[in-house]
Amino acid sequence: MKPKVYLETTIPSYLTARPTRDLIVAAHQEITRHWWLTRRDRFDLFISQLVINEAQGGDRDAAVERLRVLTDVTELEVSDEVASLAESLIVHSVLPPKAATDAAHIAVAAVHSMDFLMTWNCAHLANAMMATRIRQACNAAGYTCPLICTPEELLEE
Repeated sequence: MKPKVYLETTIPSYLTARPTRDLIVAAHQEITRHWWLTRRDRFDLFISQLVINEAQGGDRDAAVERLRVLTDVTELEVSDEVASLAESLIVHSVLPPKAATDAAHIAVAAVHSMDFLMTWNCAHLANAMMATRIRQACNAAGYTCPLICTPEELLEE
């Protein structure tokens, strides 16, 4: 059985973004494209309506491209359980209120027993300083927190 990866919205965004002169963003884009082309078949990929909603935003042509790459990715339900866990992550100050959607991404991945939550959001998700609190909050609610990581961390076996 393949490991299960929940793709947060930054993944299709970096995958389909126009080239940039920002060296860090350009590196993230290239790593994401490399992972998508060479490693994604080793994983079962998942998204939620949250990802679709975010991917639809912004420039129309860019949104069409983001949604195109997500066409065959399995969509997970955003259930009452997900909403409850996401709210708990905010109420217990694990994540700030402005990061409610990030909390919901964590909750979707945890409730649906994902092995990984892949993201380039290092402010609230792939953040070593927050990882312990996120994991503890998920565990306290009865869920196993997925490993939150970037595509770079899933390039090698």
